Amino acid sequence: MQNDTRLIQQLKNKDEGALSLLYDKYSGAIYSIILKMIRDEGKAQNLLQDTFMTVWDKAENYDATKGRFYTWVYRIAKNKTLNVLRKNDPLIQTDDFSVYKNKEEAISIVNEYLELKGAITSLEAHHKEAIELVYFKGLTHREAHKEMNVPLGTFKSYVRQALKELRTTYSKAISVLLLILNVL
Repeated sequence: MQNDTRLIQQLKNKDEGALSLLYDKYSGAIYSIILKMIRDEGKAQNLLQDTFMTVWDKAENYDATKGRFYTWVYRIAKNKTLNVLRKNDPLIQTDDFSVYKNKEEAISIVNEYLELKGAITSLEAHHKEAIELVYFKGLTHREAHKEMNVPLGTFKSYVRQALKELRTTYSKAISVLLLILNVL
């Protein structure tokens, strides 16, 4: 992260070398996420380039106090990909059943996310906060336990208990959560 801090500052100063190094470091993981969502290599490559162009243009908006750099780039990529998936282009031929399949998968992902979010809101406050810090804000366990002002072991226990509760209250939630974990 220390090396990233220097690179991010250089990126904010419009240093192309810093963008190149950050691209090399993060593009593989970001591309994988985009490709899993859009399932089209050509579109995924274009979205990856578009994501890093946005990173270049909006670098000054990145705030390290709100989350990790990777998480910020991930959210840009995810939002761009979802926008492409949601785009309703009347010029697209809809007689091809694979078009319907892709739209249904995108809607299914969004629906599963909403159901997972609902399952998380039913957790006890400290469990909910632990899950949100780690899985949605992108903090490590070490960063998150300090944020919650509890011992590291206690924090890890909160996460385990929350996952156990999610497993019993919503069986799909854990598979979506594991998908998120694999992506991050």
